Amino acid sequence: MDMWIPWGLPAPVVFVGAVAFALFLCVPLSRAAYILPRRLDAQLPAEPAPVHRVYRAAFWRVAPVLALCCAWRFGATPAAVAAIVYVVVLLALAWIDAETGFLPDILTLSLLCLGVLVNMAGTFAAPADAVVGALAGYLALWMVCWVFWRFTGRQGMGHGDFKLLAALGAWLGWALLPDVIVLSSALALIVAVMRRLGVICRRAKRSVLAHT
Repeated sequence: MDMWIPWGLPAPVVFVGAVAFALFLCVPLSRAAYILPRRLDAQLPAEPAPVHRVYRAAFWRVAPVLALCCAWRFGATPAAVAAIVYVVVLLALAWIDAETGFLPDILTLSLLCLGVLVNMAGTFAAPADAVVGALAGYLALWMVCWVFWRFTGRQGMGHGDFKLLAALGAWLGWALLPDVIVLSSALALIVAVMRRLGVICRRAKRSVLAHT
């Protein structure tokens, strides 16, 4: 199936449809962001923390924006639909990972399989590049984790990270994996710094209140 065949829809219909589709995906994924981590860790409280609501609100706002970007970039094509699924599921995984540290297999492996299927027609990467990208993505992090374990005796990262990078390789092809790793590492560093600054600010605030 050629996923670049245009449907010939007017631009307003394409953009409205993209937003509606993204919101449609947000419904089960928002539910999954609550349910899946609790299936993986029974110790998580039934009542979500306030940060869950913050992430949820951000998810519902950002997903339609990303869908509009896909519609603008790829037009009224099946490729745009696939791209919207890709970015919205990735956004949901980012939410779950940021809140709980989990990357549920049902999402990462589904994304991996869908990437291979979409690229069977060479939509975003050649079929061979997609398969090699999936294997290279998984093995690259597995090797890094193995070396880290050999030298420190500790697990450096979860297997969910391996599967997520494999899914990215399946969608984008092996050639873009170095860029993905550099970008994700930079984003992780930024998030870590922001969290650290948040902790410092809260401690400083408590110290000031304690001395007033």
